[in-house]
Order: sequence, then structure tokens, then C-alpha cells
Amino acid sequence: MDGMKIVGELFGAGKMFLPQVVKSARVMKKSVAYLLPFMEEEKNQIENSTARPKFLIATVKGDVHDIGKNIVGVVLACNNYEVIDLGVMVPPDKILEEAKKHNVSIIGLSGLITPSLDEMVHVASEMKRIGLEIPLLIGGATTSSAHTAVKIAPVYDHPVVHVVDASRVVNVVNQLLHPDLHEAYSQKVKEDQKIARENYFNTRAERKLISLEQARENRDPIDWSTTVIDKPSFIGIKVFDEEISLETLVPFIDWTPFFTAWELKGRYPAILESETTGKQARELFADAQKLMKTIITGKLFRTKGVIGIFPANSVRDDIFVYEDENCSKLLTVFHTLRQQIQKQDETEPNYCLADYVAPKESGRVDYIGGFAVTAGHGVEEFAKEFENNQDDYNSIMAKALGDRFAEAFAEYMHYKVRKEYWGYDKNENLSPEDLIREKYRGIRPAAGYPASPDHTEKRALFDLLQVEKNTGITLTEHFAMWPASSVSGLYFAHPKSKYFAVAKINRDQVEDYAKRKEMSVEVVERWLAPNLSYDPLAVSAVR
Repeated sequence: MDGMKIVGELFGAGKMFLPQVVKSARVMKKSVAYLLPFMEEEKNQIENSTARPKFLIATVKGDVHDIGKNIVGVVLACNNYEVIDLGVMVPPDKILEEAKKHNVSIIGLSGLITPSLDEMVHVASEMKRIGLEIPLLIGGATTSSAHTAVKIAPVYDHPVVHVVDASRVVNVVNQLLHPDLHEAYSQKVKEDQKIARENYFNTRAERKLISLEQARENRDPIDWSTTVIDKPSFIGIKVFDEEISLETLVPFIDWTPFFTAWELKGRYPAILESETTGKQARELFADAQKLMKTIITGKLFRTKGVIGIFPANSVRDDIFVYEDENCSKLLTVFHTLRQQIQKQDETEPNYCLADYVAPKESGRVDYIGGFAVTAGHGVEEFAKEFENNQDDYNSIMAKALGDRFAEAFAEYMHYKVRKEYWGYDKNENLSPEDLIREKYRGIRPAAGYPASPDHTEKRALFDLLQVEKNTGITLTEHFAMWPASSVSGLYFAHPKSKYFAVAKINRDQVEDYAKRKEMSVEVVERWLAPNLSYDPLAVSAVR
């Protein structure tokens, strides 16, 4: 344990890298597990010890991602904290119940998808309601210091701190729990958050948005009378049930996010030669290759996917999807959102995904595609084997590789769609590097991402492609996909189609969108909370 304390100190000082820390923790866990049966007195001391601060950590309800959470747990354990990990999709009452049961010193909440942000606000308000007086840590890819300051901190009377990554968590927790440092650190956090709130509201006041009608008038101009619309090689659904091998996907892997997950900054392959992180990156990459070989040889991860291509037309900001080219039977409608930010460059459009599908009034039949793929069947089971053997390093590695295979599957399937199944770019000849840099024609935006921020749109896609039946991928109540190593989205073929961020929108678009989706404005505001340019509660009070 003294050795792990040194490891933790070196990591906090930036003198050790995360993979080294997790490997060191593996040695400690295995050693302790081996020695404890022979050390009854010490075992009882450890089990009965109340000296170690208890840290409860959980991925919030409706969210399934846990790589970052697991890393934080390992780092804290290395620094003599007792970590109580509740896992994923944990409801608020469970978090509060376990926090009281174990008398924890601090709670950490993690989440990846945007609906998790509201869930964190709810947990914080519930902590206040039941009278908890302990710090709350917020982390995960979708979280930010601004959201923490504006939305979460105001609903709880005690410190709420956003932590960017695992390298900072120990310093934050140490200060929050240190009797001599707690008060000053907590006060500084509150002062910084007050400034962050002021900056946020000032920026929001300065941000100029235009009306929805003005934004629609400034749509991306496309001459549909001269546009070539490529007819796909088939219409309907194609299912891929474990027939796409993991070996096939390897050339399509983008390794940069893999290193990012391990908090090694830099682009692959340049990161392997980095003066600061190169040695660790090479060791990590070698370990990944070794484990990947085991996974491929044993067929431990199973791929399942489904794609569909259908006739379609846009109707204003919606995309109508039909059964056949007669367009007599409507299968579903995809609802999209339009940028409302006032552009400084008057020639720049207010983008919307629906603009890249021929409008119904053009009299032309266009097409849209959709997909859902996973490499996640088998990932959790494989990772669990390592966890049971006190091996967090390979457990985290397995899940990180599952994510890489899933993204590679999405890249591979998009490639096949462009070249064969839709065939709108049959002569494409790009290197794997160019594919990763998205130098091809067309896009595959995913619901919940900047160009299509509404996660509820996944339901229409899943119903259209019968995703649950064809792939085994399911949706949580907050529309996260399970298995976690899964990807879904739409295919757009138009040469002008591009990725963009919808960013902030006005209430006029929210009302219009709610009407189109046959939802209440209040429900839409909840799902699009990060995109609102206004405070729904303030508007409601005025009304």
C-alpha cells in the first residue's frame, strides 16, 4: 500500500502515466488477494478499518458507459480510498441508499450521453432533499465545468466539482476531505462557479439567434433540378449476423480515441514517437495488440449489424421515409433541427440535415439510409473475467477495444454502403487514414451528437430497422445503446452533406419541433436542454 501511495503521488504530479498506474494497481490487488488468507489479523484490520475515506461512484440512470468511471475508481483505490462502485444505469434512490448505508465521504457521478446531465441535476437535488452534506464530483464526456456551475451546483448546498480526468481526481478529493484545506478549496470552487455562471449568462445574452423562418430561408442552397440522385442497389433492410469478422474490421480502427481513453494525448500513429508519451503509448499499443489477437482468435466479441436504405423526401425540416419508390406508404419520419445562430458570414447557411434530402415539392424521389452495428456481444463477459481475477488493466482494455471494434464496424459498413449497397461512390479509393479523416462523400450522423442532438430520434431508427430483433442492441430509458460498444445513425449521400453543430435554438423552434413530434414542449425541452437558448422555467413563469 505504501508503494501504491507513491504511484498515486507520481501520477498526480504528472510523473507517471495512467496505464502504469492501472498496471501497478493490478499488482497490488493480486498481491493482497493472495496474501490476505494467510494474514488473518491484518485481514480483520483491513475489513474493520474506518480510517480510509469511502468514495461512492456510479454511472447514472439510463447511461451504460463506464470506462472512465472504472479508471477513476482504480486511481482512487491506489490513493488509499475505499471505492464503492455501483456500476452503470444506477437510479438515484440506489445511489442515495448506498451512500447512507456506507456512510461515504464523497459521491462521484459519471455519464456520457446528454440526458445524463439532467439525471445528475436530479441526483444533486435529491442529495439536498435528504440532507446529505458531502461533496459531489461530476465527470464524463458529456459533462463540463459550465454545466456543473449553471445547472448542478445551484441545487445542492455543498461542494459540486467538475473533474476533467482521472489525473486530477485525487488532488480534488484530497482537498475536499482535508480538514485544513476543505473550507478554502470549497470557497474557491464556489467563487469560480459564480464567475462561470455570470460568463455563461452574459455569453447567452450576447449570442444572436434568428427566427426559425429566417433560418429556413437561409437553408443550404441546392439545385435539385440538376442534382444527380444515385439509386441504391437495394431498398429495404440487410442484416449481418456475425458474418463480418473482427479481422475484417482491424484496418478500419481509429486508434486515436483509444489512447485518449487512457489519457495519453496525441494522434495515432504520431503519438507512438512522442517525446513525452511515446514510450508509454508503444507499451500500451503492444498490450492492446496482444489482447486483440486473443479476442480475434477466440472470437470472443461477436459482431451484429443491420442497414437499411429507403426512398425519402424532406418536408421542411423533417425527412419522410417510404416503403417503395411510389412513396405511397410512409414508414417513419425523422425529425431534424436547424441552426438558428446568426451567421457572421452572410453566405454561410443555417444548416439542417433535412436539406440534404430532396424536398417533396421537387417532384423527385431521393433516398436515406440507416444503420445500427455492435461489436459488444461478449465484451462485458470477457471484461468480467479479468475483474474477477483482480485485473482492472485488461478489463478496461477489453472494453476500450470493444468500442474501437464497434466504431470500426460503423466505418466499414459505411464504406460498403458507398461502394456497393448504395453505390453512390463506386470508384472511391481511399487509404484507411483517409477514411478515418472522413475524406469520402456523404455522412453518417448519429442521434445525440451535434448535428442531431435529440436522442429520442433513435427510437424511429430502431423501429424502422427492427434493431432489437436483428442485432440484439437495445435502448435504455434515456436512449443509450446496450451493449455499450454499439453505434447507430443515418446515411446521407448528397455531395454537400456535412457535419455541423445545431448549437443553441430558440423557443419558436422548440414549439415547432414539439408539434411535429407530437410531444409536449416541456418534454422536448427536457431532451434538448443543452441546446436551449433560454431558461424554460423563466419562460414558464412569465407565461
